Amino acid sequence: MPEAKFGFPNNFLWGSATAAHQVEGNNTNNNWSVWENTPGKIQFGQKAGLACDWWGGRWKEDLENASRDGQNAHRFSVEWSRIQPAPDRWDENALEYYRQMLKGMHSLGLKPLLTLHHFSDPIWVMERGGWENEGIVDLFSQFTRKVVSALQDQVNMWVTINEPPVYYTSGYIFGNFPPGKQGDLKGAFKVAKNMLKGHAAAYRTIHELQPDAMVGLAIPYRPMHPNRPWFLPDRWITRIINDAYNEAFPGTLLSGRLKLLTFNESIPEAIGTQDFVGLNYYSLDNVSFDLFKPADVFNTRSYPKDAELSENGFNANTPLGMMETFRWARKFNLPIYITENGIEDSKDKIRPKYLLEHVHQVWRAVNFNWNIKGYYHWSQIDNFEWERGWTQRFGLWGLELETQKRIRRKSVDIYAAICKENGISSQLVEKYVPELKEKLFPG
Repeated sequence: MPEAKFGFPNNFLWGSATAAHQVEGNNTNNNWSVWENTPGKIQFGQKAGLACDWWGGRWKEDLENASRDGQNAHRFSVEWSRIQPAPDRWDENALEYYRQMLKGMHSLGLKPLLTLHHFSDPIWVMERGGWENEGIVDLFSQFTRKVVSALQDQVNMWVTINEPPVYYTSGYIFGNFPPGKQGDLKGAFKVAKNMLKGHAAAYRTIHELQPDAMVGLAIPYRPMHPNRPWFLPDRWITRIINDAYNEAFPGTLLSGRLKLLTFNESIPEAIGTQDFVGLNYYSLDNVSFDLFKPADVFNTRSYPKDAELSENGFNANTPLGMMETFRWARKFNLPIYITENGIEDSKDKIRPKYLLEHVHQVWRAVNFNWNIKGYYHWSQIDNFEWERGWTQRFGLWGLELETQKRIRRKSVDIYAAICKENGISSQLVEKYVPELKEKLFPG
């Protein structure tokens, strides 16, 4: 039987992604440690605890697994509260630990992509008002300078801030992230504004210290469609939600003006402050107008009726939305990296199909000659999923919390085959997900 293959460029990056608070363990000096110890904030009262014990050294095992399975890159983050535990104190030991992690990545053939801010803030920053306080811009710039000065010989790809729209909508509109404010549109705008200014300051700081660095953001993009295209209120609310979530923050990098709901402010220093576009894509949304949900900005979001849902209904297998995401990102005229993509699936039933179908969409974009440079799966291993605790399992590898045992799932083998082949072969599909063979390789 003839074989076929969807091949990728020779220098394509294949990696997985992690974040400090979610994998390190024993992070007790940040806003999320406070949140976890506040009753009712985390599902079932769960805590990060030891997490994946990366601070205890288990990062070596997980990254050795990633390298052995063909990955050539890894995205991770540093924890601000470890590096600067108090406003007047830096912890050089913590910086040295991250240096050893970076050296370990290089020794394993993994190109590092380092995220400076991934949802967590030191308690002392939180006590000063966090990202609502415009003083955060200078604080974040100083933190960036300290980290880059210490680690620049080990890394030259940086994400300044992960998913700013998730941070300010979850923390200030929906209230399921710290500081837990609901419907605080003014607060959300302040945070968005200061995150843009903080990102711009960090971008310039990095380039001052490391002129050849590649610096970007990890932008969460969710294509949004009116649930009933014929119904004017659905089309209206879809446009509002899409502008607020998908367009407002990244659009400022082009226009220099932040437009978020009824707020509008000029931030010219943000223009052009990314060297690549980092995209976190999980699913697309159908949006309905809902008069009875003012706290949710009068909308209800759902997945397409024919989409296969994850086990808790948190996300869905909607691979065509990834192509929409790429089309949107092309307006920046910059290299594109998929900095996160994955699905919660403790039984590993949907993930094999999800993984292959989404990587196939990446291949389609590459073969339109779109400038897609790399793919990072979320995540290498099950980890603490913020307000959802341990109820969601996004890892290629499973984690047995009580013993810290790593559990090899079938998806590990599928992703390893993709990485090693630098593509998707018909033989791979037939071996692991035969029901996709005719869809991906018709005839």
